[in-house]
Amino acid sequence: MSATTPRVRASELQGRGWLNTGGKSLDLAALRGKIVLLDFWTFACINCLHVLDELRPLEQQYADVLVTVGVHSPKFEHEADPVALAAAVERYEIHHPVLDDPELLTWQAYTARAWPTLVVIDPEGYLVANLSGEGHSAGLESLIPELIAKHEANGTLHRGDGPYVPPAPREGTLRFPGKVLPLQGVPGHEGNFLVSDTGHHRLVELAPDLETVVGSIGSGSKGFADDDAATAQFNEPQGLALLPGELAAQLGYDVVVADSVNHRLRGVSLATGEVRTVAGNGVQRLLEAGPNTVDNDDATALGVLGTDPLSVALSSPWDVVYSAELGQLVIAMAGVHQIFGFDPRSGAVSVLAGTGLEGLLDGPAEQAWFAQSSGLGVDAKGDIWVADSETSAIRVLRVSEGRISQVETAIGEGLFDFGFRDGEAAQARLQHPLGVAPLPDGSVAIADTYNGAVRRYDPASGQVSTLARGLAEPSDVLLDGELLVVVEANQHQLVRLPLPKEALQVDEGSVRTQRPATDVAPGEFSLSVRFSAPTGQKLDDRWGDPTQLKISSTPPELLVAGDGTSTGLNRILTLSTEVPEGVLHITARAAACDGAETEDGEIPDHAACHLYQQDWGIPVKLVTGGEAGLALDLRGMN
Repeated sequence: MSATTPRVRASELQGRGWLNTGGKSLDLAALRGKIVLLDFWTFACINCLHVLDELRPLEQQYADVLVTVGVHSPKFEHEADPVALAAAVERYEIHHPVLDDPELLTWQAYTARAWPTLVVIDPEGYLVANLSGEGHSAGLESLIPELIAKHEANGTLHRGDGPYVPPAPREGTLRFPGKVLPLQGVPGHEGNFLVSDTGHHRLVELAPDLETVVGSIGSGSKGFADDDAATAQFNEPQGLALLPGELAAQLGYDVVVADSVNHRLRGVSLATGEVRTVAGNGVQRLLEAGPNTVDNDDATALGVLGTDPLSVALSSPWDVVYSAELGQLVIAMAGVHQIFGFDPRSGAVSVLAGTGLEGLLDGPAEQAWFAQSSGLGVDAKGDIWVADSETSAIRVLRVSEGRISQVETAIGEGLFDFGFRDGEAAQARLQHPLGVAPLPDGSVAIADTYNGAVRRYDPASGQVSTLARGLAEPSDVLLDGELLVVVEANQHQLVRLPLPKEALQVDEGSVRTQRPATDVAPGEFSLSVRFSAPTGQKLDDRWGDPTQLKISSTPPELLVAGDGTSTGLNRILTLSTEVPEGVLHITARAAACDGAETEDGEIPDHAACHLYQQDWGIPVKLVTGGEAGLALDLRGMN
């Protein structure tokens, strides 16, 4: 920051209340003398969950000088429920104060535009940096020591404990269970259910009464370890898949577990309790920088990523199911918005569908967009149903000739559209579903998580109905005989529910995510995205301009000119004079590499490179006299 750059005071923290402070309210005055990191997040967002884990080492390393404050700014209606937020703070083991900001007061004060956004405030209360998206830990690792040195020298840094007050621990058999797997056909386990006891970082086998514990696998301590049932470790396990008996006998394990925060697939032998890693190297998969990375974003080539499964990076695998038609396991890779495959015979890990761009787009598998897919189910025809949570959608992967040929949407409209509405599928609405189960009659049961309901979609009639409601974040569902088995995550239990003779018809409306719209002027409109490479990194220009913008709009008529993909982080758009409002969809990318330059100014061949990316959906209202431009921060420094 130059001497002539004006310093900007941080805005006050406003909201409905505070969590993790022992009932006390905080303000910036109480935090003066500390480096403050505001983390604007929402608990449905997988990228926000990634950032929580990225920040944990920094919070531990700089515990006496750094205070992280989570500013929870909800996207979905359910996320504005204070009880649901308190459960999420407990579920994700957040060890810093959290400001509940349901009216987006602090969000607006800091002009946040996307989840997640990080804002750094120095010990004197001035803004230092604004960072959008995930992957900024390396930059923070260089920035924080600089701030410590400066403010320690100035006498403005105060060391000591922060304001975090841990909540009372929860007791009980299960803690935020995620998924359930019936163990039919497994000798010695018939009638039992295996549950991912996500909050206890283990697997629990329950008797048919859904309460009696038959056994558990995993120590219950968060971590990673391959070992026997008593000492193996998981980190927020989610999806479970049972392998065919012959294949299980050949491989030596029966169940495959989506170990979400470990970014691995684990294999479990039910006979011995032994846990082994079968895919994933434990490193979160990110978009990779390198030749043509920035230029080629419209399709990710399908195919094998590697045949050594323990060397391939995964990203928050959330569910897993075995497909006989594909001859492999299918994985909902929530962290990169794609569908992966894993062939346990050959070890091949592959991309089966999705470009990696977040959104709702149907078509051939290599062109489809997904958004945090979190539930999978295979129907009698071999097609694969997907609970695509961030678009509140149900998608279907059409399988033919041993591959996924087409992606279709059964229910859902887009990233910002949700609700609780039954009826014709085109008008029906869900709210962040996490589970899906094809039923014998050809219909599909849906764990409609944020509506607290189990819904049903009938492809034959094209109708959506409600089977049960009043549940606390149901995260999975299956049919057991004539009864539904539902994982009720926020009640920490599994329940059986009868199938109603007549399904309910609910219409509580369709909702669009409500965020403040920006008043913009029709006509020529300038868009710029600011990016400053972290200390110790340099923009990677070896293959041309290492930055890129991809721009579209809803409705498409909003943009008369300037849409599409091109290099550079500045674009002149033309906004329609006929469309009163809409949403600008913006994806920005920039590639930078570690290390000092060589004498000729080139990046060393051995340098590690990173791709920074953020997606924005910005509501706009076209008015005379509105703003004629918009500036966003991918990584901005004040």
